[in-house]
Amino acid sequence: MRRSYDITSGTITIDGQDIRKVTQDDLRSVVSYVPQEPILFHRPISENINYGKPDATIEEIIDVAKKAHANEFITKLPQGYDTLVGERGVKLSGGERQRVAIARAMLKDSPILMLDEATSSLDSVSEHYIQDAFKELMKDKTVIVVAHRLSTIQKMDRIIVLDRGRIVEQGTHKELLEKGGMYANLWNHQTGGFLT
Repeated sequence: MRRSYDITSGTITIDGQDIRKVTQDDLRSVVSYVPQEPILFHRPISENINYGKPDATIEEIIDVAKKAHANEFITKLPQGYDTLVGERGVKLSGGERQRVAIARAMLKDSPILMLDEATSSLDSVSEHYIQDAFKELMKDKTVIVVAHRLSTIQKMDRIIVLDRGRIVEQGTHKELLEKGGMYANLWNHQTGGFLT
């Protein structure tokens, strides 16, 4: 088994290469992943960030932490970047854990970025910081975003709407609103009826 799951039909290719012919380690080396619930280890914050690039210098770690809007809260902690985060990061808020995960992905700097419901459980202040960090993180990358919160995806080049495992619509945010289909209905519902 080279990946977590193999597809049963069709192909998935990256730069024309079928991923079934690539080892799991090689595939993972070109993908950064930011999940809904980031996995942090009971280690210092600096080590949780440099998990994306083990040979990173402290200067590189601080640089990505600043870009991910994490430096602000890290420097206020009793031991700064040497602060232990607790098992699964319990000493940090959800937004803080998410910013550490974003810094980790920035440090890894892979050409493919996957964001899986990365803002769904955040308050609006944390989401604002994280949306700003995403802009920096997504530069010059292929980005795949899975989201129910449509504000997360409205600026994407291409949005694919799935319903019961099937593609029902695709296009830009503006195009999908103009179609008046499922995406427009979801947008209308989430924004309380104020379409822009």
